Amino acid sequence: MSTHITKASEIERKHYVVDAEGKILGRLSTEVAGLLRGKGKVNYSPHLDTGDFVIVVNAAKIEVTGSKLDQKTYFRHSGHPGGAKFKTMRRLMDERPDEVVRRAVRGMLPKNKLGRKMLKKLRVYAGPEHPHTAQQPETYELKG
Repeated sequence: MSTHITKASEIERKHYVVDAEGKILGRLSTEVAGLLRGKGKVNYSPHLDTGDFVIVVNAAKIEVTGSKLDQKTYFRHSGHPGGAKFKTMRRLMDERPDEVVRRAVRGMLPKNKLGRKMLKKLRVYAGPEHPHTAQQPETYELKG
């Protein structure tokens, strides 16, 4: 008996479109992160990027539970003294709703080079339009 080791040449990638309208942010993010990692594939390996490309549309129409819109804050720092910036989720949703989804998915991926490589396969758009029709993406129905 031998263990099969997936090679880079054996990895087949698809393109999926996920409609975020009316979906809860956390549940959407976990499924998208699973697609990016390739966890549903037979040839999944935790040390390889076997995942698919994911296009998320209607990011401006996601929903969050509880009072996260006003209580959750996003942090960034310029690197200079006093350069800390905080934004609430409501403000970030008004300015850049695609960034809210991208950050939620990023938090569910590995925190290393592999995770950064997986995140490059994610495209998020605030509205229903996307420029990836040439890739003939399949529509992915969320389980939740």
